[in-house]
Amino acid sequence: MRVELDEPRCVASGQCVMAAPEVFDQRDEDGIAFLLDETPGADALDGVREAVAVCPAAAICLVER
Repeated sequence: MRVELDEPRCVASGQCVMAAPEVFDQRDEDGIAFLLDETPGADALDGVREAVAVCPAAAICLVER
């Protein structure tokens, strides 16, 4: 699986970082999320799925490879 983050849609809520801190982080200057790992291991997928579900801007998706 590959994680996609549409940064322009991000509203800087930080929900993704709380759900999967090994995959997401936020820029210091504006809080916009960015990916630390776009192809996380299976052990991180539950957190990524939670991040997808809780993102208020629907800016995150999982893509099958």
